[in-house]
Amino acid sequence: MGGPAKRASGWAPIPDHPLYGCDAITLLTVLARNGGPRGRGWPTALAALGSALGRAPFSLAEAGWVAARRRKTAGLPPPVFILGHWRSGTTHLYNVLSRDPQFGIIDPFAVGLPWDMLGLGSVLRPLLARALPERRYIDNVPVKADSPQEDEIALANMSPISFYHGLYFPERFDENLRRGLYFDGCTAAEREAWKRRFLYFLEKVSIAQGGRCILLKNPVYSARVAMMREIWPDARFIHIHRDPRAVFVSTVGFYRTLLARLALQPHGHIDVERVVLDHYPRIMQALLDDTADLPANRFAEVPFERFERAPLEEVERLYQTLELPGYAAARPKFEAYLGAVSNYAKNRHRLSDEGRERVDREWAPFVARWGAGVA
Repeated sequence: MGGPAKRASGWAPIPDHPLYGCDAITLLTVLARNGGPRGRGWPTALAALGSALGRAPFSLAEAGWVAARRRKTAGLPPPVFILGHWRSGTTHLYNVLSRDPQFGIIDPFAVGLPWDMLGLGSVLRPLLARALPERRYIDNVPVKADSPQEDEIALANMSPISFYHGLYFPERFDENLRRGLYFDGCTAAEREAWKRRFLYFLEKVSIAQGGRCILLKNPVYSARVAMMREIWPDARFIHIHRDPRAVFVSTVGFYRTLLARLALQPHGHIDVERVVLDHYPRIMQALLDDTADLPANRFAEVPFERFERAPLEEVERLYQTLELPGYAAARPKFEAYLGAVSNYAKNRHRLSDEGRERVDREWAPFVARWGAGVA
């Protein structure tokens, strides 16, 4: 989700901060763990707490309804996961594939109100639709009522374990990133609690989407393929990769934009370039390790550069590789969407000579594998 990268003036709460969809227990846990907001972050935190308390009866009622319904229905069908590091083209691929009506998606209302998407969220949907920002925080991608979203903001509103809490509370940025990306330092009980919230969220998404196979896009899952395979042994995975040099410079911009927009504590101490340089290899190596033994019909890769040049051909290849039905029926919808975004202007980021040297040196195996001219 998103909007222009701006903050409220003075001591007003930050408009449409993601934490406004949090529950009170998660919010208070996160505040206690991270030392609370600083200065002008307090109005936003208090507004988030007020929102949580006001929604609590509706959230509890929805949880009870979902639990009663659960006893009468089968489990979730295995999702199709779109993997890849941030700024690798995951959003573009997600937007294209989501035009296939066989897939259920995560919509903006599920992200903004994960505890209340089926009840209160449905009632408020017309009002919320008018309040949606025109574009995402981090790029020029439009946000509409049916725009597919990644689920990480929603999960940060349901669990203290999310890298987004590092963006909201950057005084403990590194700890939140490591917990939120790899579960570093988390107990077995914390991991299980996260998994329960994750499955509860997807259960509600499945209800909202009519029980269709859910198409999931979240770069965090690139480091969690092993866990996803434990939950769904038959899940399918698509990995879109991009020249690591382009990924680096764009991800640096991603972090800087979100910190400026969402942080409730000072963040000037964070060396964003170092953060990106350190985490990319660990995430991508985990992805390679955890997908190495997957059969061809469960794992497919696509270079972003090739997908950008020939999207329909690449989508058809993905359907054939993964043995997904319905390509011919969905193709007109793919074509219509691609035609509608044909004039989309990507953000332009320039990589300095020093930055290129650092990437080529520290990410050498990945540059050799996915760098420009390799695919």
